[in-house]
Amino acid sequence: MPRVAQRPERLSLRRSPESKQTLERAAAYLDKTLTDFVIEVALRQAEQVVHSHDAIVLTSEEWTRFQALLLDPPPPTDRLQQALDEHTRLVRP
Repeated sequence: MPRVAQRPERLSLRRSPESKQTLERAAAYLDKTLTDFVIEVALRQAEQVVHSHDAIVLTSEEWTRFQALLLDPPPPTDRLQQALDEHTRLVRP
């Protein structure tokens, strides 16, 4: 019986014969299909990249300063006030 794809999305890749051979070898060492190996490695790297762009990491001192600024924010600068006025003008005519 033919194997039915469990994943409806397709991703095509072009690579050199040498790189394909290296990927196939690595997949074989882990007893995985080439597709499963490539997807697993690519997703792991993608999650790290996304996390590094989505997460903000603060030191203890930075966190304390951030909390203090939230509780007692400085007055708006002239430039910020101009931006707020412009926003109000455009959004709430």
